[in-house]
Amino acid sequence: MPPQLKPLDRPVALADQVYQTLRDLLRTGRMGPSERLQEVTLATQLGVSRTPVREALARLASEGLVESDGRSFAVPGLTSEDLGDIYALRSLLEPEAIRLASSRAADPAMRKPLDEALADAVVAHEAGDAEAFIAANSRFREAWLALVPNRRMVRAIGVYADHVRYLRVLTLADTTVRAGALEGMKEIAAALRAGNATAAGRAMLDQLERARRALVDRMDIETLAVNGD
Repeated sequence: MPPQLKPLDRPVALADQVYQTLRDLLRTGRMGPSERLQEVTLATQLGVSRTPVREALARLASEGLVESDGRSFAVPGLTSEDLGDIYALRSLLEPEAIRLASSRAADPAMRKPLDEALADAVVAHEAGDAEAFIAANSRFREAWLALVPNRRMVRAIGVYADHVRYLRVLTLADTTVRAGALEGMKEIAAALRAGNATAAGRAMLDQLERARRALVDRMDIETLAVNGD
């Protein structure tokens, strides 16, 4: 009989660390559309060899978060058609996901991180603190996603949401957009508090539509600015 072996503790693979670092930069907009991503430059900045950078970029490309022209990678720009496709998928996935989360969210202990994030968002909005609101909004999202039992669904949601996350940060700098987002968060939280799966799904669909409209408006403004109209 072979000996009983214990799993070995090991640090997160270097390529995974590089992937997560670059993904976070993309999500927060610190790497913007059309920005070139050079392996050598990134490897030097991160203090690693080119191999984990290459692996991380290939993984991001497979998720559509960066694109390759054969020699280097770049952050893709988004068109209004891209936004339509992304939000069509999110509108299929996220309402169903939050319906699945509703039974767990009825437990006050499991819902606590979500309630705390919502309270922080309220305070930030009243103070006019966009940065704090964006952080609270992100924690609110992470809190309800943590309650979804289908982790494959959560991973799929993460990929498509990340395509527009950096643009969403820009729209939430607007007071009116923040007010709408906060109203949606309150509706979602109320439905989850009641354990009402149908209401939670409907509130999420409404929230996604608010976000989509805000992004379309933002793109229209930027297009006008570029064209000088």
